Amino acid sequence: MTEQDIFSSISEAQKGKLKDALGLITILVAGADGTIDEQELNWAEKLTHIRTYAEPVELNDFYKDVEADFDDRFKTLLNEFSSETSERAEEISKRLSDLNEILNCLSNPVAYRLYSSFTSFAKHIAKASGGFLRFGSISSEEKQWINLPMLHPIILEVEEEEEEENPSE
Repeated sequence: MTEQDIFSSISEAQKGKLKDALGLITILVAGADGTIDEQELNWAEKLTHIRTYAEPVELNDFYKDVEADFDDRFKTLLNEFSSETSERAEEISKRLSDLNEILNCLSNPVAYRLYSSFTSFAKHIAKASGGFLRFGSISSEEKQWINLPMLHPIILEVEEEEEEENPSE
C-alpha cells in the first residue's frame, strides 16, 4: 500500500501535522531538561533516516517526506515556541494532542503503526544523551513525556476469524 493510499482519508494539512509530530516530539523530549543538545538533534535526524527503510514498510515513504526537510522544519518549529521549558512543553503537548483526531481518521493498522512509531521515537530521543553507557540516561523530566501522554493509546484491532460451525451440533 502506498503512502497516498494509507493517508487518503485525511487532508494534506492533516498529513503535514503528522509530519510535524517528529520535530515536535524531538523538541518536547530533548528539551524537557531545558536544553536540546546537538547529540539529541543528530540522533533525531538519523532515526528519521533509518525509518525511511525500516519496518513497518507502509511508513517508509512518510518518513522519506519527513526526512527531506527535517532540519529546516525542526528549526522553524523550535522558533514557534517559548524558550521557557514548561511553557514550551505545555504548548507542544496541546499541539500533539490535536493528532488524536487525525489518527482516528486513519485505518486502525496505520494509526497503530504511527502511534507506536511516535512513542518509540520519543523513547529513542530520550536515550540519545546523558548517563553512563546510556544507563540512567532518561531524565525525570524526559520520563514525563516519553510515552506521549497527550496521545490516546491505539490498540491494534485484530479481526476475529469467523468461528466454524460445529458439525456435531
